[in-house]
Amino acid sequence: SFCRTLSNLATAHSGLARREMAENEALSRRQKVLTIDTMNANIKKVEYAVRGPIVQRAVQIEKELKEGVKKPFNEVIKANIGDAHAMGQRPVTFFRQVLALCSYPELLDDDKFPEDTKYRAQRILKACGGSSIGAYTASQGIECVRQDVSRYIERRDGGVPCDPDNIYLTTGASDGIVTMLKLLTAGEGRTRTGVMIPIPQYPLYSAAIAELGAVQLNYYLDEDKCWGLDISELQRSLQAASKHCNPRVLCIINPGNPTGQVQSRERIEDVIRFAAKERLFLMADEVYQDNVYAEGCKFYSFKKVLYEMGPEYFNTVELASFHSTSKCYMGECGMRGGYMEVINMDSEVKAQLTKLVSVRLCPPVPGQALMALVTNSPQPGEPSHAQFLKERTATLGDLAQKAKLTEEILNTVPGIRCNPVQGAMYSFPQITLPERAIREAKEKGQAPDMFYCMKLLEETGICLVPGSGFGQKEGTYHFRMTILPPADKLKILLSKVKEFHQRFTKCYS
Repeated sequence: SFCRTLSNLATAHSGLARREMAENEALSRRQKVLTIDTMNANIKKVEYAVRGPIVQRAVQIEKELKEGVKKPFNEVIKANIGDAHAMGQRPVTFFRQVLALCSYPELLDDDKFPEDTKYRAQRILKACGGSSIGAYTASQGIECVRQDVSRYIERRDGGVPCDPDNIYLTTGASDGIVTMLKLLTAGEGRTRTGVMIPIPQYPLYSAAIAELGAVQLNYYLDEDKCWGLDISELQRSLQAASKHCNPRVLCIINPGNPTGQVQSRERIEDVIRFAAKERLFLMADEVYQDNVYAEGCKFYSFKKVLYEMGPEYFNTVELASFHSTSKCYMGECGMRGGYMEVINMDSEVKAQLTKLVSVRLCPPVPGQALMALVTNSPQPGEPSHAQFLKERTATLGDLAQKAKLTEEILNTVPGIRCNPVQGAMYSFPQITLPERAIREAKEKGQAPDMFYCMKLLEETGICLVPGSGFGQKEGTYHFRMTILPPADKLKILLSKVKEFHQRFTKCYS
C-alpha cells in the first residue's frame, strides 16, 4: 500500500507538472499588447545619429576599459556631441552662484555671494509660487524672465521691438522646435505638410518630422562654397516636393550644425523674400548666435533682418526663432533652458500654441532661471561684471582658436577636406574612402562612413558621428566632430584621426 501511495503521488505530481507546462506555453503564446508590429509605426522611422550605434559602442568600450580589458588606448574621447561641460568647459561663476541661491535660499545671508547675484536670485524667487523654484510656473514661462528675454532681443537687434507675450520659454530649443512642427503638421496625401530642411542637418529635424508623419524635403548646402545656401536649390526642392505634398515650412540653422557656416545678411534677405513669395513659415534655429569665429563673419538674427526689410515683410512673414542655454559660451546642456519667439502668428493659432504648451505644465524652472541670467547678465558697475566678462571672453576665444586649429590640422591630411569652421561648435570634413572599404562596408550592411567611424572608435577610442547620420550628397562621405575638447586633448584627437586615416587608406587601397 505504501508503494501504491508513492506511485499515486508521483502520477499526480507528473500531471500537475504537465498542466503547468501547458499553462506556461499558453501564456508564452499569448501576444503582448505592445509589440514591434503594434507600436506607433512613425517611431520606428525615427533616427538620431548623435546618440546612435557609435555612441552606444563607445559606452560599452568605456565599461570594458574599467573592467581591465586591454585596448590600444586608455580612454574614449567623445567628440560626437556638443556637450561643453562634459568636454571640460567650466561653468560661468555668476550663473552657478545665482542658481545656488535659488536652489538654497538660506545662502542669501552668506557674505561670499556678490550683491548682484543675490538681487537676481531674489527677483526670480519672488516670481515663483511659494518663493521656490520647486513650484510650477506659468506654462509660457515666468513673466519677468520673458521680459528679460524680450529686452535682450531688443538690445541684440539694435532696438527692434519685442513683445514679451510673443516669447515662450522652452525645455531647450529642441522642445520649441518640435512644438512648432506639431502645430504646422496637417493634411493627408498630397496635402500633407512638407518641411524643408538643410542637408546636412541636425538630426532633431528629421527625427521630429518622422515622428509627426510630416514629409521631409531636403535642400542641399553647397560644400564647395563653404556650405553656402543657394536660393535656386531652395526653388528646386520646393518644385520637386509640390507634386506629392504641401510645402509649408522652411527651416534654417544659423550658424550651421553640423556644418559651421554663418549666413550673410544678403543671404538671409534672399531667404526671407523666398519664404514670402512661396508663403512658407520660417523657423530660424539660432542657438549658436554667440559662436562666430571667422573674420568677416557676423551673426544677424532673422528677426532683425526681417524688420529692417520694411513693413511689406515684417508685417506678413511668419517666423519662429529659437535660442538655448546649452550652446554659445554657456554650455549648460543639462539645465534644459531655452526660448522661442513667434512673429506674425495668427491670434487663434497662438491661443492653440499656449494651450499645447500648457499640457506639459511648464519648462524646468532652473532652466528658466538660467535663461533669465543669460539674457540679463552682469552689467558694467555691478560686482560680478568683470569676472563674468573675463570668463565669457576666454571661453569664446578658446573656441575660436580650436575652430582654426581643427581646420588647419585636418587639411594637412591627404583625403580629408575641411571647410573653415566659421561658427557653432563642429567641423564636418569630407573624407575620401577607398573603393575596397566602400564595398566591404556595404557587404556588412553599413554606410561607408559608419564603417570608417566604427573602425576609428575600435582602434583609437575616438567617438565621432558619421556624415550619413546628418545627410550628405550621394557619393560623398563625412564625419562630424566637436571642437569642444580642451586644446591639448583636441591636438591628440586630431593627431590620432590623421594617423588613422592614413593607415585606413593604406589598408584598403
